[in-house]
Amino acid sequence: MKKQQEFKNTEIGRIPREWEVVRLGDEQVAEIKGNKSINRFNEVAFIPMEAVPDSGIFVNFEIRPMEEVKSFTYCESGDLLLAKITPSLENGKQGIVPDSVPNGFALATTEVFPIKCKSIEKLFLFYVLKDSRFRNKIIASMTGTTGRQRATKVSVKNLFIPLPPFPEQQKIAEILSTVDQAIEKVDDSIAKTERLKKGLMQELLTKGIGHKEFKDTEIGRIPKEWEVVRLGEVVDINKESRDPNREFPEREFLYIDIDSIENGTGVIKAAKTLIGKKAPSRARRVIHYNDVIMSTVRPYLKAFAIVPREYDAQICSTGFAVLTCKERILPSYLLYTLFSNYVISQCNRMMVGGQYPALNNSQVEKIKLPLPSLPEQQKIAEILSTVDKRLVLLRNKKEKMERVKKGLMNDLLTGKRRVKV
Repeated sequence: MKKQQEFKNTEIGRIPREWEVVRLGDEQVAEIKGNKSINRFNEVAFIPMEAVPDSGIFVNFEIRPMEEVKSFTYCESGDLLLAKITPSLENGKQGIVPDSVPNGFALATTEVFPIKCKSIEKLFLFYVLKDSRFRNKIIASMTGTTGRQRATKVSVKNLFIPLPPFPEQQKIAEILSTVDQAIEKVDDSIAKTERLKKGLMQELLTKGIGHKEFKDTEIGRIPKEWEVVRLGEVVDINKESRDPNREFPEREFLYIDIDSIENGTGVIKAAKTLIGKKAPSRARRVIHYNDVIMSTVRPYLKAFAIVPREYDAQICSTGFAVLTCKERILPSYLLYTLFSNYVISQCNRMMVGGQYPALNNSQVEKIKLPLPSLPEQQKIAEILSTVDKRLVLLRNKKEKMERVKKGLMNDLLTGKRRVKV
């Protein structure tokens, strides 16, 4: 009975008895600010939409001559900027104007609401607005034409939100921001590792390992001992592609489509299950262990992956070319080569089609790539795969931390879990 007496039912669900439910725009809570004229400054801090983060807490800014800023929304340090336009609002774009902003103010894109917090801790409100339970109410009120919908100021002002005692707001914000800071550090590590991989790929796929003599070729400068080959010389393409009119066996297949691959990573992150007999014609391409699948449609030109053992004898979309390596090339080396600038640029040049540009089999066969000896291919692939393994670990770590954060937000912003002040 004691536990029931600690909570009350409200417009936003069950919350602790000592918490309040308020409208965000209540005079004592927060103010959605109007605009203000700026005349006496030659240069100002400007915040474009791309400087408002999807994740992270603070917005960035750039210094622009005042005469170049034709339209803007006035905001001050400490204000919370909430994106109002699709898809920025749905993507979670919001951030706090940092104290480091020159002269204590900035001019932001007109597609944000600047919110000045009064009796509410700004970081606490930041996390409330990040929570889909509250943000979705604003999204539901959006009006306008498709692709240019905007939230209304009234919908933000009338949003009902929880209001714990101020010390509890601060503690909740402190816990959640600590998790965000940890996620940000992992993001930094991911970015550094991706830069390392990019540099290694550029070095290893053009200079190789230990070479001193080089030659100029149609794809650029490469080691003298290397060859330039066409893809069709070293792989079989769509070797087991099926007749779309022929029925598959009536059993379950794992099906890989473009969305199954994390673009640019070579990682298959998900697959659907289809019954072979009912599989649509676009899902009739058979794949086997160690095949390399290569997206042939724009804008998914970096959706490439090696088929792992668990997908042997399964199926993929006809939006992929299935490359089965012959004895002269290793699947791991081929995969990294497909991501290289000289292969991507060839693909972009050869693509045909208006609305949906794509490569056909004969064009895929013509793609040129450098070919070291098999032992050197192995060494190059091993170096790059070591970096990839670190990236996988870091991305998994980030996913786990984001799940922790989501659980904490669910518990702390509803009072299911109370904090000690």
